[in-house]
Amino acid sequence: MSAIPLSARVRRIKPSPSMVARARARQLQAQGRDIIDLTAGEPDFDTPAHIRAAATAAMEAGETRYTPVNGTPALRQAIIAKLERENGVRYGADQISVGGGAKQVIYNALSATIGEGDEVIVPAPYWVSYPDMVLACDATPVVVACGEDSGFKLSAGALERAITPRTRWVILNSPCNPTGAFYAEGEMRALADVLLRHPHVALMTDDIYEHIRFDGGAAVCPVAVEPDLLDRTLLVNGVSKTYAMTGFRIGYGAGPAPLIAAINTVQSQSTSAACSVSQAAAAAALTGDQGVVAEMRAAYRARRDRAVALLNECRGLSCSAPDGAFYVYPSCAGLIGRATPDGRVLETDGDVVMYFLDAAGVAVVDGTAYGLSPYLRLSIAASLPQIEEACARLARACAALA
Repeated sequence: MSAIPLSARVRRIKPSPSMVARARARQLQAQGRDIIDLTAGEPDFDTPAHIRAAATAAMEAGETRYTPVNGTPALRQAIIAKLERENGVRYGADQISVGGGAKQVIYNALSATIGEGDEVIVPAPYWVSYPDMVLACDATPVVVACGEDSGFKLSAGALERAITPRTRWVILNSPCNPTGAFYAEGEMRALADVLLRHPHVALMTDDIYEHIRFDGGAAVCPVAVEPDLLDRTLLVNGVSKTYAMTGFRIGYGAGPAPLIAAINTVQSQSTSAACSVSQAAAAAALTGDQGVVAEMRAAYRARRDRAVALLNECRGLSCSAPDGAFYVYPSCAGLIGRATPDGRVLETDGDVVMYFLDAAGVAVVDGTAYGLSPYLRLSIAASLPQIEEACARLARACAALA
């Protein structure tokens, strides 16, 4: 029997590197290896009790059937209220789409709007899925390197230089996975000014780490900064990171009604509605007590401070303190060219990742996966003792290099 041929689309893309790294760590753990896994972008906290209770109540009330493709009215109203309360922007019910995670909303939006010959600007370091989702939609990702000297952020000048007549979107992730970089209001204003000069370019913001920001400042929404961008901006968010609800798989988008209608059409022919019980839980998360968010954020900040201090004590690593999210992104440039105890020379950050896994039993992700090398991404969505033990192991592994 002949093999089923694969499409050109799927041959253009690769599995998520962070998912591959996590699977490798789990495989070694299953074999009995003592592995500290710092690859996962997943809170280690339990979903708050009032959110779990809302899910249970929804099941007991019989809310276990199909919902509208674009989300239940209750959840869409909770999203509308959240955006007005926290972001200073107003949307109607027909401007909200609910999907199975923010990732689905992003993919649906790209699928509905781009094709062959189109370009999407992706600042690097980027979340690993952005370029491949663009490729899966037959378009071209235009990766713009944003180095440590620019705070890992896209400048107005770099954005201006990257725009061509074929540009359809620019994707901003703030705070960013993997760097934690956050766009302040003045920086967002400068980017908005560029976009005003190029009306054919739309803006997509991935705000999934919006509440995990360490300076205590208010949210910065581009539509609030520049209302004239309302008709060509898609705000993407979700409940996974803020409320420790990764398994509930609820994300949402807010944007112009024609785009939202197209997103809903794509979703109606793929997955249909998101889980009804999860939507009830998400509504409770957005409308309920937000005190737990501050508690988790304080824990992440303490972990960040400790991780940065310990990593900077490792010979050959250099780590700046991120503004938000729950990752650190240390440079491993000081390890490139050094030799392991068995004589292997570390030539890339991927080599460093494998050395740390083999020699230290610590699983991290290489910066190459995020579009900027030589760096490492370490998740601090792990307990403080785990982080301290991992950093101690990394220090010993770095010291062993010739």
